[in-house]
Amino acid sequence: MVIREVGVVVVTQQGETEPEARLAAMGWPGRPLTDEPLAADLINTRWLAGTDEYDLLEEDALTLAWLDKHGLDTGAAAADVRRHLREARSALAAAVADPSDTAALNRILDHGRVRLSLEAEGAIETPEVGDAARHAAWMCARDLLRVTTEAPGRMRKCANPPCPLHFVDTSRKGERRWCSMALCGNRAKAQRHRTRHHVAT
Repeated sequence: MVIREVGVVVVTQQGETEPEARLAAMGWPGRPLTDEPLAADLINTRWLAGTDEYDLLEEDALTLAWLDKHGLDTGAAAADVRRHLREARSALAAAVADPSDTAALNRILDHGRVRLSLEAEGAIETPEVGDAARHAAWMCARDLLRVTTEAPGRMRKCANPPCPLHFVDTSRKGERRWCSMALCGNRAKAQRHRTRHHVAT
């Protein structure tokens, strides 16, 4: 597949998604944890590579590619959609950090509803959001409700304080702490080792 955007041609390799191809074309590092549920994936549109912070929602083309990946049609100006997505990202992260901090999340949910109907194939749920620019943000907020209902307490932030990444803990014991043991987990272990060595000397 060839993607043309503002005079740039991006050729995706087999198995490479459009958002990844766009990131590579801009010289940005790939996003970690891209297989998380929609709610967590929205929060993870901001990530670190080393000490550098990247934000997918700062770019129209990257935002549109992310929306397309999740099948979220907008029918609205990309700048407006990005603004509402950033608001939703903050609201979701706040609700995960403190389950009682739901005011911002509920304000987003107020902009839509689910219409229920019965069809020949069974029960149908149709999301209805009055403002097209808010549709994607509302879907992400609704997905957080789904995750917290199906896996209470299992969506959490990486235990490494600077790391902004979130994940849904699918481990049997539910004791996962890090976005990745190879990244933040090993960094924490190395820091503990340095601290013990410093105290011992």
